[in-house]
Amino acid sequence: MPQTQQDLQTIVFGNVTLDIICYPVDDVPRHDSISFDNAIISPGGCASNTAIGLAALGIPTGIIAHTGSGDAATLLRNYWKRTGVDTRFIGTIPDTSTGISVGLVDHKLSPRFIHTSGANATLTAAEININALISAKARHLHIAGFFVLPGLLDNQLGEKLATLQSQGLTISLDVVFNQRMNNPKLRAALWNALPHLNHFLCNDYEAFLLTGEKDPARAARSLRKRGVPNVIVKLGEKGCWLEGDSVTAAIPTPVVNVVDTTGAGDAFAAGFIAALSRGSDIESACRAGNKAGAHICTRLGAIQAWLDETYTDHQ
Repeated sequence: MPQTQQDLQTIVFGNVTLDIICYPVDDVPRHDSISFDNAIISPGGCASNTAIGLAALGIPTGIIAHTGSGDAATLLRNYWKRTGVDTRFIGTIPDTSTGISVGLVDHKLSPRFIHTSGANATLTAAEININALISAKARHLHIAGFFVLPGLLDNQLGEKLATLQSQGLTISLDVVFNQRMNNPKLRAALWNALPHLNHFLCNDYEAFLLTGEKDPARAARSLRKRGVPNVIVKLGEKGCWLEGDSVTAAIPTPVVNVVDTTGAGDAFAAGFIAALSRGSDIESACRAGNKAGAHICTRLGAIQAWLDETYTDHQ
């Protein structure tokens, strides 16, 4: 008899890549070779990072994403199987590469990325099968890496999200910096989606680009005026700013020994969503997000800290 698929509490929609993270790389000369001390190859991309974090936190999670059909896709699927992420909604695009990111982490522990979208460029809102999500008993949808997904910038996402909200799902979205954020016509797709979200996540620089407000609190208030009830602005080592229906607060983050900040924002999203799914109030969920984001910074790469040790999200 075929194995019955498990119910999924959360679905993450977005970009997936195979990451190659190198440390330390402070400069890349045009003609000379360079050497570095350490490197890892692992899954990457906002959707994969967030889904692996949620699975590590015990939340039944699936991904909606596209990969190519080569060896990179096989590596990703092996990692997702290992970490317990459901892949039933992963599409394979023939004759297309899987997304690849090469991360160069400098001595200041800040990453820079060389990236190709590959199959991620083919992902659109049409891949959100409302009946399939309801059949899987999903209760939350997270959109990861909005601005690195050109297929979402056609104003079709809002209608999908409105339908899912009418079916009782809660929805969150994290933008992720990309030069497309500077294009007012492309930003319109985000404005169209915001009224159909429960939670909007961005970092302080992204909030500034979207609103022109350098102060995170003022930026968050500006974003809330566009119809989303809860805005969380991530502030790195300072934690986050929460501008919500029920509470407005600066929420600090734990102090840790930082090795690499790659994937910290995605880990925040995982901790935040996991806490909400267990019934936490939004302020406690932000604290859980801060804790998860700090945790991922203690290892090289975006997911290694989830794999290396047991983690508890209890506050």
